[in-house]
Amino acid sequence: MIKVKVKRNGDRYIGFSCTGHAGYAEYGSDIVCSAVSMLVINTINSIDSFTECPMNVSEDEKSGSIQTDFPNGTDEKAGLLMDALVLGLKSVEEQYGRSHVKVEI
Repeated sequence: MIKVKVKRNGDRYIGFSCTGHAGYAEYGSDIVCSAVSMLVINTINSIDSFTECPMNVSEDEKSGSIQTDFPNGTDEKAGLLMDALVLGLKSVEEQYGRSHVKVEI
């Protein structure tokens, strides 16, 4: 199961972590893992490219984990991108079930 923990402080995001594998299908064919990975990576790249919001990212491809922290919290643009990430992740969770993806906010 993929576990996503989104951390907030008031109306600002302060980080998120994503760990595990969905177990929906065989490695390399798992559409749930692919969807979550694409949402997470695209969000990190978008925040980096389109905002001035500082962030720290660490990842471990072998274990399937990624940790992102916003030391100053998110600004308005980064917050909107994080809102879009949460919307997408919740949609995947609803469609494929919490046995594959669990989103905690």
